[in-house]
Amino acid sequence: MKRHINKVAVLGSGVMGSRIAAHFAGIGVQVLLLDIAPKELNDAEKAKNLTLDSPAVKNRIVNEALQAAIKSNPSPVYTKAVVKRIRTGNFTDDMKQIADYDWIIEVVVENLDIKKSVFTEVEKYRKPGTLITSNTSGIPIHLMTAGRSEDFQKHFCGTHFFNPPRYLRLLEIIPTPHTDPEVVDFLMHYGDLYLGKTTVLCKDTPAFIANRVGVFSIMAIFHIMEEMSLGIDEIDVLTGPIIGRPKSATFRTADVVGIDTLVKVAKGVMDNCPDDEAISIFKIPPFLQTVVDNKWLGDKTGQGFYKKTKGAGGSEILTLNLQTMEYGPKQRPKFGSIDAAKPVEDLKQRIRMLAAATDKAGQFYQQFHAYLFSYVSHRIPEIADDLYKVDDAMKAGFGWEIGAFETWDLLGVEASVKLIEAKGLTVAPWVKEMLAKGIKQFYKAENGKKLYYDIPSQTYKPLPGEGSFLILENFSNNIVWKNSACNLYDIGDGVVCLDWKTKMNTIGGEVLEGVNKAVDRAEKDFRGLVIGNDGTNFSAGANVGMIFMLAAEQEYDELDMAVRLFQKTTMRLRYSAIPVVVAPHALTLGGGCEMCLHADKVQASAETYIGLVELGIGVIPGGGGSKEMALRASNEFIEGRIEEEPLKDRFMTVATAKVATSAHEGFDMGVLRPGIDEITMNPGRLIADAKRSVIALADEGYTRPVERQDVKVLGRTGMGMLLTGIYSMQFGHYISEHDAKVAGKLAYVMCGGDLSEASLVSEQYLLNLEREAFLSLCGERKTLERLQSVIKTGKPIRN
Repeated sequence: MKRHINKVAVLGSGVMGSRIAAHFAGIGVQVLLLDIAPKELNDAEKAKNLTLDSPAVKNRIVNEALQAAIKSNPSPVYTKAVVKRIRTGNFTDDMKQIADYDWIIEVVVENLDIKKSVFTEVEKYRKPGTLITSNTSGIPIHLMTAGRSEDFQKHFCGTHFFNPPRYLRLLEIIPTPHTDPEVVDFLMHYGDLYLGKTTVLCKDTPAFIANRVGVFSIMAIFHIMEEMSLGIDEIDVLTGPIIGRPKSATFRTADVVGIDTLVKVAKGVMDNCPDDEAISIFKIPPFLQTVVDNKWLGDKTGQGFYKKTKGAGGSEILTLNLQTMEYGPKQRPKFGSIDAAKPVEDLKQRIRMLAAATDKAGQFYQQFHAYLFSYVSHRIPEIADDLYKVDDAMKAGFGWEIGAFETWDLLGVEASVKLIEAKGLTVAPWVKEMLAKGIKQFYKAENGKKLYYDIPSQTYKPLPGEGSFLILENFSNNIVWKNSACNLYDIGDGVVCLDWKTKMNTIGGEVLEGVNKAVDRAEKDFRGLVIGNDGTNFSAGANVGMIFMLAAEQEYDELDMAVRLFQKTTMRLRYSAIPVVVAPHALTLGGGCEMCLHADKVQASAETYIGLVELGIGVIPGGGGSKEMALRASNEFIEGRIEEEPLKDRFMTVATAKVATSAHEGFDMGVLRPGIDEITMNPGRLIADAKRSVIALADEGYTRPVERQDVKVLGRTGMGMLLTGIYSMQFGHYISEHDAKVAGKLAYVMCGGDLSEASLVSEQYLLNLEREAFLSLCGERKTLERLQSVIKTGKPIRN
């Protein structure tokens, strides 16, 4: 049957329920969020003479939970406006409303009897054929269907979201033997395309896939830590971003998730997986039990492995000493191999370096990889039939940049088997059978597609959905041009994609060369160009170090040339003979945002944090951003509307260095354009969607645009309005004197300079003003101080 999800009912408004509701509302779905009614009045309700039957009382629990979620940081919604799509109610009065809903998601407390009682109520009102799923993380899915109707069982499934649902991409789909295959297929597709999730089909085994492997990894790290006499700070240095794991590493992750939750999952595996060959690793070590007994459960109790304190000098993070069980100042561990690896941008090269090191860090990695590789090999086919599902689950659920089997490939399958056995561990027989057949990799790329080793057939098969997902590294044999920073890939169907890899994907001379070469080659040999990458961030903006060096040494001619090159490059994107689609994701700041502003179309990941942030470092956008915001304000000048309003809105967006917290907010800010730019929910689909956008533009008969000569600027009239606002902010001590000076320069550019009346000017006229203002600000001492602060600390000082 053809399913459409227009309305979703979420039963349970706790931390997960309220955030799942918020995520569905964020994608445009109408949501009904229900919870229990209170059994007694609170003091405020008593003071108002309310009763337990008062609607405000009955919905207090659900309303308070939703408000707490909306106020939480990071926000569970793309924009605050989506909250209007969530209606609240209680199980007593409103359960009957679920009859009108397309999907019912149960997210109540992790207690089988309570869940069964909720399902009994659901069966009274649910329409036959309606999807019904549970978000349980630990209770076997098949136990929930006992005593339910055939239609309920047929349409029931486990859907395990990870917290927070907006940001963690994993959605585990766990069917029972009774689940209709059509339901499974639908949930896998819907979760991917509409919810932006990496959907992983799991077996109904304890902890499913991600928590089974993830908690094993954490417990193995605890085990190695005790063997090697390492401390918390040392472990979190070894298991964080240096090896492609989240900043929270191991112990901070435990604090965030909840140490009691970690222990609960570990004990669940201990109790329910007697045949697990590594069951002893899940045994709770004494230090962990002491932490739980002390109720130091992490963020939820205010302390765990770390504790935040406030003193005279401000707040400080203290670390727990596991020998004394006392908190002390954080240590800065030093490992020679870590120091040597830090400057290496390529994560794969970094992991190889660290795994081959001979110091204590290298020994840790060797032991950890031996445990990890051995364990995941034995989990197939127990928890998953296909090895790629383990990697997908760990990357999407635990934030690993490279999966376990991908890492094993990186370090060499055969060599790693020898390491595993040398450590007294074993690998599953299928691994040795694979090697005996002369197959030495779990994955390989072929014709732009990633293939995985299929164990039953002992052959390679393409990953499912490969046509919808384009991974640039799979096109390493299709590079048509490159320099030391950039690769230009032929991604098929007459489309090329420019990718670059620099620190934070900043934009310097080599990247600008790459953009210009990409446009040249695309105009000559291809139908269109995508600018996108697989990096952690799209781009943190222009290379601040280069700007500071040129400005500090007063090399203004070279700085002028650099700014001209940036402007010419963004204008080249706008006025090329082929369609250019930019595909931003994550941080898209400054120069990265300016590329988007000049694209024919932006295909943005939902999680795109985009904005022109230059005023924070004491300059104005100099790569066409100031010009473009003036142009967009001009486009909004219409008869009958005060012309200063669009100009003021655009000016404030830039002057406050505002960054969108999502692509949806990018539309609200005017950085993205309704009816032109689009959002891709699943970042894995981003490059493929951008490619489709290029092809669509080409098929429509793309024609090179004509450079604008009719940009309306307001001159002194607009300047007066903007400067009045700037001086008011300065007088009220909201901004500094230097902030006011920089904002004044921006106002001058966006108003077209010192013109006596509103006038029509060309884009190049505005670019010239923009460049002159940028260069003049680079000569200011306080701007140099801000630039230097960014280089040293990553943040500008307020001066």
